Amino acid sequence: MSFLRTSVVNGVGEIVLDRPAALNALDQTMIDDMHRTLEDWADDDSIESVLVTSASDRAFCAGGDIRAIREHAVAGDRRAVGHYFMSEYRLDQLVANYPKAYISVIDGAAMGGGLGISVHGEVRIVTERALIAMPETAIGFFPDIGSTYFLPRLPDGVGMWLGLTGSRIRGADAVEVGMATHFVASEYIESVTEQLRSGTPLVEVLGDFRDRPGTGLPLRKIGEYFADTNVSAIVGGLRGAVGDDWAAAAVDQIEKASPTSLWVTAAMLEAGARSVLDDCFDRELHAAEEITATHDFAEGVRAVLVDKDRNPAFDPSSIDDVDPEVVARIVGVATA
Repeated sequence: MSFLRTSVVNGVGEIVLDRPAALNALDQTMIDDMHRTLEDWADDDSIESVLVTSASDRAFCAGGDIRAIREHAVAGDRRAVGHYFMSEYRLDQLVANYPKAYISVIDGAAMGGGLGISVHGEVRIVTERALIAMPETAIGFFPDIGSTYFLPRLPDGVGMWLGLTGSRIRGADAVEVGMATHFVASEYIESVTEQLRSGTPLVEVLGDFRDRPGTGLPLRKIGEYFADTNVSAIVGGLRGAVGDDWAAAAVDQIEKASPTSLWVTAAMLEAGARSVLDDCFDRELHAAEEITATHDFAEGVRAVLVDKDRNPAFDPSSIDDVDPEVVARIVGVATA
């Protein structure tokens, strides 16, 4: 069974993500089918642009098929784990280097792997229903799918804030920080998508959508509190902000995450800030293969996605007890 629907009309190749029961989480077949389709269309002169949409009214794509990855990891099948991530990152690289206009329409949740098949593309249209996040530290993982390249290139501190806390932002916020390119109110998104399907030039379709709602992102605070790459320093600064409810909430989010994942994430973003995209993917593949073999990954996915008790027992349980050598091994670079 295929979880993708494809069509080519009026010079537009459309890929519809159609796994609604799993919020379009990308399993191995979806990754393979999408990669094969995009490769075929890249060489097809009759296709001028690619449109990626969702059949779900709740999600664009909620991420990778993490439960299946955990099953492979727990069974000790590192080959299957490595193959999944290699395939996923190869797809994301194809999107990033795609020779034709690549347009994503995000009217719902887009997290983790869902951003890998959208943020790297040329055009990312969002609505107020879009919910954007990289929530990996809560499951003992780290932000991947090339995010170690694009997160450090967001406004000051924003990438580190999103990566460490797993905070969710809405469509207008995503445009504000550069993760999306266009905002369209959900009441118009069906009409806009239909016009794109018809082959109407992008500039004509989106020409009337120049304004967007104001955002509530406290960019000054984010830049102040998350400018560091040292997790202890970031948490210390947040805890020292007496009377700042936003800072207190950020500490609460961080304290729910895997301490090891927090340090890995900070190190990956620091390395990604001075790397090209391909190097980021290479580093992420190494880190993904290493971190999925740890206790925290199996335990984090269990608590959030399997048993859903939201009570993971991470080890170590404190950011102060994380071994820098473990972080260095996972990341594959010096962390001093």
